[in-house]
Amino acid sequence: MGLAAGLGGVLLGAAAMALAPGGVATGDKAAIEKIVRDYILENPEIIQEAASKLHERELAKTVEANRALIETPFASAWAGDANGDVVLVEFFDYACGYCRKSVADVDRLLAEDKRLKVVWRELPVLGPDSVTAAQASLSAAQGGKFRAFYKAMYNAGRPTTENIAAARKASGVTAPAARVSHQAEIDKNYELARAINASGTPTFVVGDKVLQGAVGYDALKAAVAEARAKK
Repeated sequence: MGLAAGLGGVLLGAAAMALAPGGVATGDKAAIEKIVRDYILENPEIIQEAASKLHERELAKTVEANRALIETPFASAWAGDANGDVVLVEFFDYACGYCRKSVADVDRLLAEDKRLKVVWRELPVLGPDSVTAAQASLSAAQGGKFRAFYKAMYNAGRPTTENIAAARKASGVTAPAARVSHQAEIDKNYELARAINASGTPTFVVGDKVLQGAVGYDALKAAVAEARAKK
């Protein structure tokens, strides 16, 4: 049975019980279910709305169960208020054009919201050069130079051997990337991304919400405000 069909059955049964909490005769229940069924057929979008709501609730539970891992940064891969009342987490890839597009939105939020903490998580999913850039980025984070490398890498362009080297030089990163130890962090991020059903990059987590793609400044700001209101 598909999700929509299953939800339809649940809605029919729940509606019948809700309309007659004290119990109903078989004929009355059938009549109520017919009314509800006819309404669903005339307004099928409510099935999708219910499925979306259910998905959001289940995702919120997963986020809460993994919150500490998601919101705890790797070394210096964060910015803003260290004790921020809201944490915005971005799973990103240096080869991702949509991640590049989102840089200005996140920077604007950081400039405007002094209570916000932003955490970046490496999610290199676009090929070997993405992985190499992520390794170099984690090396920079360990040296306290994540933000400098992050900006230099995006300014350099799509990750290539030359561009990664240029970003390392521009940000003052001299230590070699510790590929083995850093791979453990990348693997952890892959696991977390799978847990929250991240379909690509960027993926943002704020409060109990997961936002996929370059959703823009307004959507991010609204999610931060919603998370803060729930505190």
